[in-house]
Amino acid sequence: MKAIVYSQTGDPSVLELVDRPVTEPGAGEVRVRIVVSGVNPTDWKSRRGAAPGEALPFEDVVPGQDGAGIVEAVGAGVQNVAVGDRVWLALAAYQRAHSGTAQEFSVLPADRVFALPANASFDQGASLGVPAVTAYRALTVAEDGPRRLHPGALAGKVVLVAGGAGAVGHAAIQLARWAGASVITTVSGPAKAALATAAGAQHVLTYTDSDIVDQIRQIAPEGVDQIVEVAPAQNSQLDLAVIRNRGSIAVYANNGGDQMTLDVRKHFSLNVRYQFLLLYTVGADVIRAAAEDINAALTDGALTVGEEAGLPLHRVDLAHTADAHALVEGGAVGKVLIDVSL
Repeated sequence: MKAIVYSQTGDPSVLELVDRPVTEPGAGEVRVRIVVSGVNPTDWKSRRGAAPGEALPFEDVVPGQDGAGIVEAVGAGVQNVAVGDRVWLALAAYQRAHSGTAQEFSVLPADRVFALPANASFDQGASLGVPAVTAYRALTVAEDGPRRLHPGALAGKVVLVAGGAGAVGHAAIQLARWAGASVITTVSGPAKAALATAAGAQHVLTYTDSDIVDQIRQIAPEGVDQIVEVAPAQNSQLDLAVIRNRGSIAVYANNGGDQMTLDVRKHFSLNVRYQFLLLYTVGADVIRAAAEDINAALTDGALTVGEEAGLPLHRVDLAHTADAHALVEGGAVGKVLIDVSL
């Protein structure tokens, strides 16, 4: 089979296309023929490391946390999927050398493999994983909010999604709308505003507007219930100005800086909850619950992709995986997919 590997950290040029044997799944493992692989910032950040030329924990690594395909074989004890099932994958490469999705066949733990609803495409499946599970987690951490998502779970709530044109922002808008929330999102300009609107946000605002706080407060006079935050360092003052008493701010990225300053007394007075989240360590039970509810949203047609749905798709083939990494690292708007097999 064909696989992409890298044996040291660095820029996209460290990615190589190689031939390697197809392996059999062990107990609790599944072999999936990858049809489409999804590329996320976590993929290029792991590949780049802290500096070029660093040693890896393995001899070489197959990148790619997310993807979709068809189950080809199952090991002993696997019950959640069967041979022939269409599936989507999440955290495929985490702590494993050769389970990433940038290859024709991946053998990985069964608890990272989820049935893909019949009405969902492989493109949709490969676009889930990191973005959708992150968005799900961000929407289910509020003190007085739901722990699971379903239609009506966020009814009466106002959710603010920072960066609504990004992959996580897109999933957060769609999941929040599916769960019944009123969604406000902030973007940088008209092009991204069009994408956030297509995703389903009812209120799309430009975050550089001098009166952005007033605009949000006109929509939510008592303050917003939940914030899905991509840039906490840049947005901490805005978030404080628009969050309601006992509201929650879920931080999933550090765009714009690693350090932020918080006014302790003002946060005291509002009983604000900050929830930081990283999927790698969030726990298998959270991932499993997220996958179940994400599949319900897929079945209801709520998690769509493509420019008409607010998430443009960019495609390359497996041999050009380096180009896919470069696109994501360069800030491509939308989702970058790798066509692995037919």
